[in-house]
Amino acid sequence: MITPAFELSQDADFLIVVIRVPYTRTSDFDIYIQEEEFKFYAKPYFLRLTLPGRIVEDGREKASFDIDKGLFTLHVPKETAGQHFEGLEMLTSLLAPKGSRSAKPLVEDSEACGEGCEEEDEEFDWQIEQEVYTEAPADTLKEYHKYGFGNLRSGVFSRLQEELNEVIDMKDPDNTNAELRRRNRLDTETAVFCADHYLVNLYEDKEEIRNLLKFKPWWRKLNPDPSAGYDISMTFTEEEREQMRRFTNRSYLLDKKARFHVWLGLVDIILAYVYDVRTTEGEHNVESAWTIRKLSGTLSWLETYHSVQDVLVSFGRRTLCYPLYRHFSLVTLAVKDAACIFQAGKACILKCLLAIHKIFRENDPAYILNDLYITDYCIWIQRIQACARTSRTLK
Repeated sequence: MITPAFELSQDADFLIVVIRVPYTRTSDFDIYIQEEEFKFYAKPYFLRLTLPGRIVEDGREKASFDIDKGLFTLHVPKETAGQHFEGLEMLTSLLAPKGSRSAKPLVEDSEACGEGCEEEDEEFDWQIEQEVYTEAPADTLKEYHKYGFGNLRSGVFSRLQEELNEVIDMKDPDNTNAELRRRNRLDTETAVFCADHYLVNLYEDKEEIRNLLKFKPWWRKLNPDPSAGYDISMTFTEEEREQMRRFTNRSYLLDKKARFHVWLGLVDIILAYVYDVRTTEGEHNVESAWTIRKLSGTLSWLETYHSVQDVLVSFGRRTLCYPLYRHFSLVTLAVKDAACIFQAGKACILKCLLAIHKIFRENDPAYILNDLYITDYCIWIQRIQACARTSRTLK
């Protein structure tokens, strides 16, 4: 577990706790309050404080989250209004455990567990050791290699690697340059390719593959006659509109080279998505998050591509190495599906990205990929010009 950076302040009635928790799920956190103890848990972050005064849960407590800065701000009522808590700046001493005791959750399940009911989830150990958070020096951050949307991120995995080793296929991305990432990716794909699996799909699973190839996903239904032009009018569900309202509007200062890399990464991600839709026949399942990130070199290796051909070769290799169905006809049809989506316009692309965002949001630990890539793509795609050139290239 990671001890987050935090600050404490106070007014007459409240203890104010500001906790920095970047790259975590905002909807999945626990807060415990009891007397002098305050505990906060949002995977992979854990904070336990022993305070110089007593706090209470009485309905006045409140919390807010700044998604851009990754900051939780919590106002916790003091038991005695007007009491001044001494030593709130002594952060190390506040981390010292006072001793094991029960803790009352801020939000409790109102339904009583029936007689003989057993707790299914393993109880979290609130007494694990903590270390004071130390910010990486600016000089160290400069040495880290870039990744994420537009190669705008660095240093994320240096602190979260143990928690995120199931998200990507490489180790220590902050200290691995783009060229070495690519070499390692290619070597891994060559090593894991299974000729037997490929031949079984090719010769023994013909009926299953044929059914998948016949499936007509939603983007193929935009217009029954492609020669007449695609109907680019799109409707979004209320859930999709709500997710768009939650995004923070921002501008991206990308030079020409960075924009090109962003477009290629988008093609790579859309290819992985359309493959999952087709092979699940439109019904995403528990493996969808794994499939999308595994087939996308952008998401699994933090790859930066230099041409559309690079993207297509990478997608083809990974499709023949990892998923359940490994057939080249699925590769070529996925490329046509992606071309159809780009030709339909940015609203169609946005609908795909929102679907990916939801899949990752509901999957632990794939949600980190939303912060690194998908959220930015959802915002950026709404501001750019038409995508016709990309669709023509894919064709």
